[in-house]
Amino acid sequence: MTRTESAATPPALGAARSARRPSPATDVVGLGRSRAVAFVAPALVLIGVFLVFPAFWTLYIGVTNYRLTGAAAKAPEVVGLDNYRGVLSDPAFYRSLWLTLIYVLVSAAVGQNVLGFGLAWALRGARRAIRRLIESLVLLAWVLPSSVVAFLWIAMLDRDAGTVNMLLGQSPGTAWLVQYPMTALVVFNIWRGTAFSMMLYSAALSSVPPSHLETARVVGSSTMQTLRDVVLPHIRRHALTNTLLITLWTFNDFTPFLLTAGGPDHRSEVAPVYIYNTAIVGGDMGYSGAVSLVVLLINLLLALVYLRAARAGRSS
Repeated sequence: MTRTESAATPPALGAARSARRPSPATDVVGLGRSRAVAFVAPALVLIGVFLVFPAFWTLYIGVTNYRLTGAAAKAPEVVGLDNYRGVLSDPAFYRSLWLTLIYVLVSAAVGQNVLGFGLAWALRGARRAIRRLIESLVLLAWVLPSSVVAFLWIAMLDRDAGTVNMLLGQSPGTAWLVQYPMTALVVFNIWRGTAFSMMLYSAALSSVPPSHLETARVVGSSTMQTLRDVVLPHIRRHALTNTLLITLWTFNDFTPFLLTAGGPDHRSEVAPVYIYNTAIVGGDMGYSGAVSLVVLLINLLLALVYLRAARAGRSS
C-alpha cells in the first residue's frame, strides 16, 4: 500500500482494525487482566506456600545454627557458610551420597528402566486378558500407600516368620533387612517403581511404525538388532524423560526410612534419610538445611545433564 492509499483509508476500516487489537488491559481471549489474575491466583498462592516459602526457609536456616530445641531454637544465630563447610568435609554425608548414587543407579536408572521396558515390549503381543492382568498387578505395587507396602515387605522379609524364609525352608532364617539392607532396598524400589516405566514405554512403543517392525522381521533382524536399529531411535526421547523422572524421584525417595531407618550402622542411610535423621532425630535443622541445598544442586545438575542430552538428540 502506498502512502497515498494509506492516507485514503476509510476511517471505518481503521476503527475496525483498532477494535481487533487487544487493549493493554485485556488479554487475547478477552477476559481482562483482573479476571486472568483471579483465575491463576489460587495456583500462585499454593506454589508460594508449598514451594517458594519452604525453599527460602531452607536457604535461611542453612546459614543459621537453628535447632529444634534449646536456645538456638528460640533465637538462632547466623553462622554464614559454616554449615556448608561442615557438610563438604563430613564423611557421613559422602557415605550417604554414595549409597544414594548406588540406590539410584541400580534400582532406577538400570532396574526400573530395563524391567519396565522389558514388560512393555513383552506385553505388546500378549492377549488382552493377560496384558490387563499383568498391568494391574504391576500398577498395584505403585498405587498402594508407601506405609502399607513397607509393612508388607517388613513382614515378608522377617527373620523368624517371613514369607521369604518360609519359602526357602529356613527357620530361623536370614535377617534380610539387617544383613543385606541396600540389596533389599534396591529390590524393593525396582518392584515398586517399575509400573511408571512400563506405562511410559508402552505408550512410546505405540509410536513405532508397525511397517518398520515388519520390515526388520522380513529382512531377518534379530530381536536385539530390531531394538537397536528400529525401536530405540524412535523412543530415545521417551527413554531420556523416563530416566530423568525416575532418577529424581528415587534420589529424593523417603520410603527407605520406613524399611530400615538408615540402619543398621548407617549402612542404608541414603540422602533423604540422612537429612531426616540429622534434622529430626539429631535436631540440627541448620545443618540439615545446608545438606538439603547441596542435594538440590545435585538434582539440578542431573536435570541439566538430561536437558543437554535431549537437546543433542533433537539436533542429531
